[in-house]
Amino acid sequence: MAKKTTKKKNTEKRSSDVAAAEKLAATAKKSIIKPDQDGAIDDVAAVKKLNDARDAIVAELRKSIVGMDQVIDEVLIAIFSRGHGLLEGVPGLAKTLLVSSIAKTLSLSFKRIQFTPDLMPSDITGSELLQDDPETRERKFMFTKGPIFSNLVLADEINRTPPKTQAALLEAMQEKMVSAGGDDYALDAPFFVLATQNPLEQEGTYALPEAQLDRFMFKIHVSYPSQQEEIDIMRSVTGSGGGSPQQVIGKEDILALQDLVTRVPVADHIFQYVAALVRATRPAEDNAPGFVKDFVSWGCGPRACLNLITGAKARAILRGRFGASLEDVQALAGPVMRHRMGLNFAAQAEGVDADHVIGRLLEEIPSDKELYEKTAASA
Repeated sequence: MAKKTTKKKNTEKRSSDVAAAEKLAATAKKSIIKPDQDGAIDDVAAVKKLNDARDAIVAELRKSIVGMDQVIDEVLIAIFSRGHGLLEGVPGLAKTLLVSSIAKTLSLSFKRIQFTPDLMPSDITGSELLQDDPETRERKFMFTKGPIFSNLVLADEINRTPPKTQAALLEAMQEKMVSAGGDDYALDAPFFVLATQNPLEQEGTYALPEAQLDRFMFKIHVSYPSQQEEIDIMRSVTGSGGGSPQQVIGKEDILALQDLVTRVPVADHIFQYVAALVRATRPAEDNAPGFVKDFVSWGCGPRACLNLITGAKARAILRGRFGASLEDVQALAGPVMRHRMGLNFAAQAEGVDADHVIGRLLEEIPSDKELYEKTAASA
């Protein structure tokens, strides 16, 4: 009898959890940013609503995605920071499904580009075609937009296409526009690129140059699921599934929340910590740790500092906090810095990767607030 009672309670608990998630999603579907009586934006209320919206987005993604908590978190941070992401993982880890599901929950137009060795730049950006003008009946060249003209673009296996095509995509990422036939065509905001690459099968691939890798805010590692997650995947995919993700917030909300990120305060000692952390990756610096001089050929540039601060701001408000913290910076050090430093042959010989170097830096670079305040006072 006791077993039946326990089973009934578990069923009721699951039902209440589902009901709570649906209620949260319905609440978040309303406009995230609402002006007060004076017409001004209430940032405190906006942060609270963004935190609720994040929970609702994750609840919707759980209908089709199992696990990948850190990956989802980093993708959302990149989106609200106006950044782009590079997802790296072996085939079959649902990278494409994750990106398309996120596009649905954020009500964004979505296009997937499968990169191949014969893909041309015009296949991405669009091209001029000879067409009949419907008004004058004259034949003239008219620009036909390519798949880059979407809010969320999935560049699948970006390292499978030649540098010319990669450069066309990365130029659009940076400039937020496409040039063709002497005219400039602006990309619709918000605009994000999430690229994937396979760390296996490197034969016949074109590795992204370091300068182009630096255009991506994050390099996100997509790892294998745990044993329980893999069991849940089998149950979900081979069964009826949890349904299709529904819209949670809209484009206007995303743009408003991107502006909100720029207003998040950051303490002076966090700026100093980020500068110390990034500069410590450069072997030519006098105060660089010994292991950096031994294993690193070149360190991270200033863009790593900018992305660490912006990402920390977005991470803070996604968690309902009103200021960036040291913990936010340390949590994002890996995805921000791992593709911005070059390791030498000694590191490869000893099996040292970028994440190992970053982990040691987080242990050795002091993060004590009072220490940086003393340094600022003596300067």
